[in-house]
Amino acid sequence: MKSDIHPDYQEIEVTCSCGSVFKTMSTMKKALHVEVCSACHPFYTGKQKMIDTAGRVEKISKEAAAGCLFLFQNQLDLYRHNTSHAISP
Repeated sequence: MKSDIHPDYQEIEVTCSCGSVFKTMSTMKKALHVEVCSACHPFYTGKQKMIDTAGRVEKISKEAAAGCLFLFQNQLDLYRHNTSHAISP
């Protein structure tokens, strides 16, 4: 094996945006900053964050309900209109 061709492998400090700090081995010569680590990632913590921005689920449910009510009212109006002109025996 050739000598002096491999980079130095040294211990560095990794800092997460959640505040967790740990040490690991790397060829980098400076500290590393990461956004997600095992202390805050949902896969490791078991906590999943669901965010319903602007109430989208409720908005769609309301629109669907309003559409069904509109169709029902139109059908009822047509039925009333057609039966009012019917000739009684």
